Amino acid sequence: MSDAQTQIPVTVLTGYLGAGKTTLLNRILLENHGKRYAVIVNEFGEIGIDNDLIVESDEEIYEMNNGCVCCTVRGDLIRVVEGLMKRPGRFDAIVVETTGLADPVPVAQTFFMDDDVRTKTKLDAVVALVDAKHLPLRLKDSKEAEDQIAFADVVVLNKTDLVTPEELEKVEATIRAINPAARIHRTQRAGVALDEVLDRGAFDLSRALENDPHFLEAHDHDHDHDHHDHDGHHHHHHDHPSDIHDVTVKSVSLRGGEMDPKKFFPWIEKVTQMEGPNILRLKGIIALKGDEDRYVLQGVHMILEGDHQRAWKDGEKHESRLVFIGRDLDAERLRKSFEACQAA
Repeated sequence: MSDAQTQIPVTVLTGYLGAGKTTLLNRILLENHGKRYAVIVNEFGEIGIDNDLIVESDEEIYEMNNGCVCCTVRGDLIRVVEGLMKRPGRFDAIVVETTGLADPVPVAQTFFMDDDVRTKTKLDAVVALVDAKHLPLRLKDSKEAEDQIAFADVVVLNKTDLVTPEELEKVEATIRAINPAARIHRTQRAGVALDEVLDRGAFDLSRALENDPHFLEAHDHDHDHDHHDHDGHHHHHHDHPSDIHDVTVKSVSLRGGEMDPKKFFPWIEKVTQMEGPNILRLKGIIALKGDEDRYVLQGVHMILEGDHQRAWKDGEKHESRLVFIGRDLDAERLRKSFEACQAA
């Protein structure tokens, strides 16, 4: 078996206290879904699991009736993951819950940086739970709420029954403005199908964009009547709803033709090194001159990964797309320097 098949997918779950994380985690731990999930939480008490449901416990690891286990992180995440790996039997997936205020980035980075963890697990997706009613307030008083959305691959927009349809539209527009590439699921009582939040393959370069059609289409769906110039100079600016001007994260979507690898790679390296702290996420599909394959990129802050994904299909337009999500990004400069990397 290749490494990729033996690596256990890890989902990072973020969201404020009260957004419904506990409800979702309880469903994973108690429902009869026939899978073995390991859930890592910060404080076991928050989940409030009835002792009758715990089959056995060993140190900080509790086994549930449905074969899932729950364990508490006190201190070192890497140590806990290694402890789980030593247990007999394989887990289908691991879910790591970050506390309400925690920044999901370091948790995600752990799964990129630690070689030992990396051989055994792979980051699968970052899921943010959002409370439809309280999100506008959260965004006003905390940068973390915005970061959680900016960083997410999947947003579970929960408690939709507590807001009017207009409020819901507005909240969804806000989420889109912060992160146009995320998938949004509207739910009540965190009732999202588990396969919509687990095993998404969002960080898996070979799958990343297969199950994320949004990524390539999101920026155009309302521009079907625009004709693209053949020299790739068609730009699409997102019209941000005016009532969300206090949002500090923005996305920059770039699009061009085939890239000259000798220009493109040094450029993207430089951008991620210099702008790294401001870049929360970066995703792209690049057409490289003289290369039969689509080149896929993913980035988290300064960590950049890229790989050939698959051959371009017949009739598929060889164009390059890149999306940056972050703060204080100079869109115009990124656009010009990106276009300068195009092959002659």
